[in-house]
Amino acid sequence: MTSFATRVHKLTNADLADCPTWSEVAEEVSEALGDAWICAHNASVEYRVLRRHLPEWRPAGVVDTLRLARATYPDAPKHALDALTEHVGLDLTRAPGQRHRASYDAFAAAQLLLAMAAHYSSWEELAVKGTLPGCAPPEPAARPTAPETLF
Repeated sequence: MTSFATRVHKLTNADLADCPTWSEVAEEVSEALGDAWICAHNASVEYRVLRRHLPEWRPAGVVDTLRLARATYPDAPKHALDALTEHVGLDLTRAPGQRHRASYDAFAAAQLLLAMAAHYSSWEELAVKGTLPGCAPPEPAARPTAPETLF
């Protein structure tokens, strides 16, 4: 772990000592991702890490809630995930884990995406504003299908 990652995530090398190695989980991660859309706040970070470790992987698309928030809430005081969830008034009491951990941040980003979706008249309009640069906005046939429930 880098010192920056330790400061942000509050994890140390000792915390990860008994965790499986990347080679032990790479196939499972690749299968779980498939060719699905991914969504994250500041998604370029996750996208770069995943592409570095899974060079053959190609998502259907990447929605960056940071990019989308800057377009949706240009006057928000800050565009950090915590600041935006507060600005929008999201209830994160059901979020699993704690801030800056994967499950919590994924839950918060998903809730933020749902709140921002209400500001757009179509998936295509949202995708143009929120798709990560380098990941072209989708053709209408490539739009993700909504699950029955998100959580």
